[in-house]
Amino acid sequence: MAGIYIHIPFCKKACHYCDFHFSTSPMYKDQMLKALRTEIILRKNYLNTEKIETIYFGGGTPSLLSANEVQILIGQITDQFEVSSNAEVTIEANPDDLNPQYVRELRNTLINRFSIGIQSFHEDDLKWMNRAHTASEAQSSIKRIQDAGFENISADLIYGYPLLGNAKWEFNIQQLLDYQVPHISSYSITVEPKTALASFINKGKQANMDEGQSASQFLILIDRLAESGFEHYEISNFAKPGMYSRHNSNYWDSVSYLGIGPSAHSFNGESRQWNISNNSKYINEIELKKIPAETEILSTENRINEYIMTSLRTSKGMNLQLLSEKFGSDYSNEIYNGLESFLGKDWININGQLVTLTRDGKLFADHIASELFLSTN
Repeated sequence: MAGIYIHIPFCKKACHYCDFHFSTSPMYKDQMLKALRTEIILRKNYLNTEKIETIYFGGGTPSLLSANEVQILIGQITDQFEVSSNAEVTIEANPDDLNPQYVRELRNTLINRFSIGIQSFHEDDLKWMNRAHTASEAQSSIKRIQDAGFENISADLIYGYPLLGNAKWEFNIQQLLDYQVPHISSYSITVEPKTALASFINKGKQANMDEGQSASQFLILIDRLAESGFEHYEISNFAKPGMYSRHNSNYWDSVSYLGIGPSAHSFNGESRQWNISNNSKYINEIELKKIPAETEILSTENRINEYIMTSLRTSKGMNLQLLSEKFGSDYSNEIYNGLESFLGKDWININGQLVTLTRDGKLFADHIASELFLSTN
């Protein structure tokens, strides 16, 4: 099985914290859609005839596409690849795009899962983020999708920023619980270089983010969702049983995937590719029937390090026996020895050959993984 990701690089507004590749100008939209269809054809052999189990429209803001444009891209995929009859087909959407007509029209496509960029239910927070939607649109969009018969819904929330006290944070979480959203993705706000937020902080117009606040609110999230029957199946992702994101789970399970569009990444188990992050250059290269991508052949150490990073983020954990069988016992023994420094910190659990993070350990997932990485020199 494999997945296909399609990057739609357009947004109405630039969120102050966002460093994904996008443009607020729709100037190249028609040419971009044509280029995306062409790249799908050019890349039809990348996945070696593997059946497509998931399709994911990300961005940017994919909900800026019409339902017909979405279905045309899906149709191009089904023309070039064998797509499973029960494939998970997700579209990321902003609340302000989910008007009744648009939602009804999407019922006539293969879209069967929504990932809604809620971020907050507080008007002042949304303005601080420079989001395009309002708090009332955040609420109505969820109900509208549910009323249209869609059940597989995920919503995003952000925490760890100055305006968000714990009472407001608890309110945001409770809103999603009240709406019975079965999947929640939540991220601590990060200050990325070249974003408006970074500029505000550098100029003294905005205080920096508080790591202590972020950690506290992450633990609040873990506890509240556990109480409500959610499974914490990946550091930033929580779901009711049976409602995991199949597409994103494939990333963490090292399943092959093809990325279509500017800045999109692809992975086939042995190498990784990433397309150029420039709309006009991407379109020009695709028109010449060239793939504007760089490729990295993954060494054994690279592949092991990637497994360490992704597996420790999940509730499945890191399987040392699997590492030994796949790469050799010398590698798995080296990683096991590296775990000793964490045993007295209550950050990890070791059950036979399986290593998972504790509740507190999830706060330090990236640090733990980096300490276990093998040298790639």
